[in-house]
Amino acid sequence: MPAFSMFLAEAIIRPHMQTTQTIVDSRPGTNWWATAWRNVLGWFRLTNETTIRVYHGYGQAGRYVIYGHVLGFGPLTRKHFSKNIWKNTAALMRLFMVRPLAGAPLQLRWEGEIFKTLSENDGFFKFEWSVNRHLDPGWHPLQVEMMDDENNLVTTGTGYIFIPFATQLGFISDIDDTFLISHSSNLRKRLFVLFTRNAHSRKPFEGVIKHYQALTLAGTTADAPNPFFYVSSSEWNLFEYIREFTSINGLPRGVFLLNQLKRFSQLFKTGQNNHSTKFMRIVRVMENYPTQRFVLLGDSSQKDPDIYASIAQHFPNQVRAVYIRDVYKKNQQKVRETLQKMEEAGVPCCFFAHSAEAFEHSQKIGLIK
Repeated sequence: MPAFSMFLAEAIIRPHMQTTQTIVDSRPGTNWWATAWRNVLGWFRLTNETTIRVYHGYGQAGRYVIYGHVLGFGPLTRKHFSKNIWKNTAALMRLFMVRPLAGAPLQLRWEGEIFKTLSENDGFFKFEWSVNRHLDPGWHPLQVEMMDDENNLVTTGTGYIFIPFATQLGFISDIDDTFLISHSSNLRKRLFVLFTRNAHSRKPFEGVIKHYQALTLAGTTADAPNPFFYVSSSEWNLFEYIREFTSINGLPRGVFLLNQLKRFSQLFKTGQNNHSTKFMRIVRVMENYPTQRFVLLGDSSQKDPDIYASIAQHFPNQVRAVYIRDVYKKNQQKVRETLQKMEEAGVPCCFFAHSAEAFEHSQKIGLIK
């Protein structure tokens, strides 16, 4: 099966992914060959129809932002999950079989106004807009439309804007090795788990669900939960994968802020990104909610301790606490020194191996009762 998947990628799919292409009208054709080709791709859970992926956006006080990608070729959403290693390998490979569309004319209709933008070279787009009326807290659906040169509708994509409730706390959490067992410090193990398992068979750390569910109610009630932002070095290719994992495991629903889309040729470099962009994504969240204090949760396998220390320096009055999971022994001493400096600056920190320790620390500092 892996050999066949590789053959498929090389012989059939790769010619459609080599370069980012400017936008063309890729609506389904009417000839039999186009139909047959779409059926073949559909059998492999792929599509060559233009697709708009709209991710989770966020905002408050009439200011909103939402992100997405435009693809001319990409995977269809996975519907069935099994423990078969080869099926999981093929499914993971599909997530990186993408052909972004550059220069796609996009528009967002919002309360009688139309906001427009173009997709970037990697197909990425962002809408940032302001309106007078404030949305109620919660999740609000919206649609992004793509138009052709004659201003005819080509396709649409649906996403959600999240407006946090007026709570005192917000939570910014890493994903890999913070709540999802990923072996980020060992590339071979990381790739093995990523390739052979799926969103239903991957495992969270013991006790982490209990901790996160308690944190979402810290200082508030179930009808006004604290907001969660999942900021990771994982690529946007894994958005549906990660969202499915958090959903089936009962983690708090939140906004995902992931890293730059990767191509099939970069598949074995998944998770290896410039971590400085993670710092900027966290900064944007905290600047957007200046009256909220945030709890930062990460792990010791990569750059989380250093990033969080920088965040605490830039936002000394907004960081309520820092949690770092101990998953990489070689970094232990360095992490302890970094956290000690934050403690001395007045930020409660917890360096823990088991989620029960983090839970007890949250009780000790009054986050949860």
